[in-house]
Amino acid sequence: MSASTTATLRHDWTLAEVRALFVQPFNDLLFQAQTVHRAHFDANRVQVSTLLSIKTGACPEDCKYCPQSGHYNTGLEKEKLLEVQKVLEEAARAKAIGSTRFCMGAAWKHPSAKDMPYVLEMVKGVKAMGMETCMTLGRLDQEQTEALATAGLDYYNHNLDTSPEFYGSIITTRTYSERLQTLAYVRDAGMKICSGGILGMGESLDDRAGLLIQLANLPEHPESVPINMLVKVAGTPLENAEDVDPFDFIRMLAVARILMPKSHVRLSAGREAMNEQMQALAFFAGANSIFYGDKLLTTANPQADKDMLLFSRLGIKPEAGEGHADEVHQAAIEQALVEQQSSSMFYDAASA
Repeated sequence: MSASTTATLRHDWTLAEVRALFVQPFNDLLFQAQTVHRAHFDANRVQVSTLLSIKTGACPEDCKYCPQSGHYNTGLEKEKLLEVQKVLEEAARAKAIGSTRFCMGAAWKHPSAKDMPYVLEMVKGVKAMGMETCMTLGRLDQEQTEALATAGLDYYNHNLDTSPEFYGSIITTRTYSERLQTLAYVRDAGMKICSGGILGMGESLDDRAGLLIQLANLPEHPESVPINMLVKVAGTPLENAEDVDPFDFIRMLAVARILMPKSHVRLSAGREAMNEQMQALAFFAGANSIFYGDKLLTTANPQADKDMLLFSRLGIKPEAGEGHADEVHQAAIEQALVEQQSSSMFYDAASA
């Protein structure tokens, strides 16, 4: 058994080592990833989060993949910061369908002084419901980071997106070092880190390896590592990017699991385009976190009832959080089955 199979926590991965993981036979890679996964997690539990856009569009950043960038005409309707009460209502709905973490995203380069008090109230309100809290607000300074920590924020999401070498081809309005600085502020303030990247932007295998190396070689591994498959949006520079090979995507999840054994690896954007078999392989490769609900920030996501039915078929349950997640999960499955049966009956009657 190799050193990496034993799930040793390391922060000194080299490009040669990670490249070797990527290119080994697919079955060997998945077996290794599943072995690592079972050493640290229940293989049949998946952490379930809901994501809400609390401020949409008109972002000054020029990320080539993003429909919210003010640099591109994607037809996205711009929205101001949501009212605190509206956010809390959405959080309550998320908890009712079984989510244990509520993530709030704002299309900002960085939060302004006038918006911070509202953001902090959102964190406090969601925490009071017994849910984990996560936010993505762009670049933070040290004072803002400490304020979020004091309010009770559990996770801060700030993706590195890709390798340092390829990053400049995708984004020019914020540097890689600025992203790393924000992550350092978050860690120093005592919060947990959610950071990952995107596949399908034209990056090479070494770029994919380089992204994972950046994350795995941080002083502490991110507690959550979202792996996104590019959702191609008309009007963005990447609208005609080449599709990601499904097996290559699964390889990325598996290598992330091996490099960061104790992190939650999140099957994130792009899941709407994945069939059930690909999602099942993703869970076997070590993915154990998903976004749950009908959409992410602005793009489609598999409907909640489809997720519950897939979980049921695979024997998977959400990770238990406050609020009796198992009972909520079972109720959601039963409701989804009723709706599926009703739909089938309607189809049969219409076809008769």
